[in-house]
Amino acid sequence: MDQRAGFEGGRLLVVAFEGWNDAGEAATGAAKLLAERLGLVEIAAVDPELYFDYQFTRPTVVMGDDGSRRLEWPGAAILGPGGAPTDDVDEQVTGPGADTLHVLLGAEPARSWKGFAAELVDAALTADIEGVVLLGAMLADAPHTRPLSVFASSENREVRDALGVERSSYEGPVGILSVIADQAERAGIPTVSLWASVPHYVHNAPSPKAVLALLGKLEELTGLSIPRGTLETEAQAWEAGVDALAADDEDMAGYITQLEQARDAVDAPEASGEAIAQEFERYLRRRGEGPDGRADGRDGREGPRDEPWRPRDGA
Repeated sequence: MDQRAGFEGGRLLVVAFEGWNDAGEAATGAAKLLAERLGLVEIAAVDPELYFDYQFTRPTVVMGDDGSRRLEWPGAAILGPGGAPTDDVDEQVTGPGADTLHVLLGAEPARSWKGFAAELVDAALTADIEGVVLLGAMLADAPHTRPLSVFASSENREVRDALGVERSSYEGPVGILSVIADQAERAGIPTVSLWASVPHYVHNAPSPKAVLALLGKLEELTGLSIPRGTLETEAQAWEAGVDALAADDEDMAGYITQLEQARDAVDAPEASGEAIAQEFERYLRRRGEGPDGRADGRDGREGPRDEPWRPRDGA
């Protein structure tokens, strides 16, 4: 596959889902930034009645600009060109394929995953999508003080050869991103997956630093130029906030130091890309968890998590 025809200059669909695939709200944060900068509008959407359990993913009440309240229902939609991009030239997404970029945003469905994925892939085919980039974020043993890594993989051999990405050897429970990737490949649309590592000890807060990491990797693979806006300032504030928490917790500070030492060893010049990928896979298997670090509960709900820097009873 010619790289320009697939992921540099082609009609791309960037995919992100809330929930299981979205630690630190990093994946949806990156996708929403793209949609806002490009002024994308909804061109296709699923019927939420078919795919969502409202007791698990509840509708929300929001306040409109006119002061009226309205219900917003969980769902998934493909956004495409047709709106007005930002007027600020410095905030516009540029580069090959920027004017045809599409974004798929949604919440992970509760049922009928095959039908859900098939419906969205059909909509992508109708929009003449030539490549799919799936964004995810996982909770990981990653120190917040270091650049947050992004693992890129593809099941498509031609994509791996063209982009120089890995093939994942992970086995275990998956989220809706994997189902959509499988359906897209079967339909003839090449895919690549990008997973950002989010420090699990700050998993309750949005992570602008992970959003930055995903956007940087997306630029690298597609040739796009994506303005960061206030993200870099927000990432610095996020890191400073975690530093402050660690300063008041000696056990947490010691644990972060251990993570820093492990990360520095992986980043050493002698550490190969294959070694890094193998370490990533070992981490997932060791914890017996899905890609975002949640316990292997087949319903996808988050299981209990210990704070590893806390001494255990009797220790």
